[in-house]
Amino acid sequence: MAQQHPKICLVCSSGGHLTQLHMLEPWWHDKDRLWITFDKEDANSLLKGEHVIHCFCPTNRNLHNLLRNTALAWRVLRRERPDVIVSTGAAVAVPFMYLGRLFGARTVYIEVFDRIDRPTLTGRLIRPITNLFVVQWPTMERVYKGSVNLGSIF
Repeated sequence: MAQQHPKICLVCSSGGHLTQLHMLEPWWHDKDRLWITFDKEDANSLLKGEHVIHCFCPTNRNLHNLLRNTALAWRVLRRERPDVIVSTGAAVAVPFMYLGRLFGARTVYIEVFDRIDRPTLTGRLIRPITNLFVVQWPTMERVYKGSVNLGSIF
């Protein structure tokens, strides 16, 4: 019997967040996956040929788009039913991680590379509900108790 791969939902802002999540291609390339990110030129070119659902931006400290992305997360997660949600942030991760847990998905958050000694707002918000919280610097293990340092993605 063939091994069934889990369905992965990769959630991130465009720019550096997307770059870091995309660098994990050796892990996700053979999995059934979908991407949630901004409708921006860098994201569209990097993810050409991928299953992409665009979320609303800007997201940081934007209550209106948080509500719109929460409704989007509800629709997407109900329809797609991913087994695992992986994110490098930023704010778009919050509704997908919380609702993903509600729908029974495992959640993995990877704190971004440029944070070496203090938490991000997104990291603080979702740390309590993640199944696996990954940091890229040893100093961040003290910032996020119970995190796992897997080293740099770069």
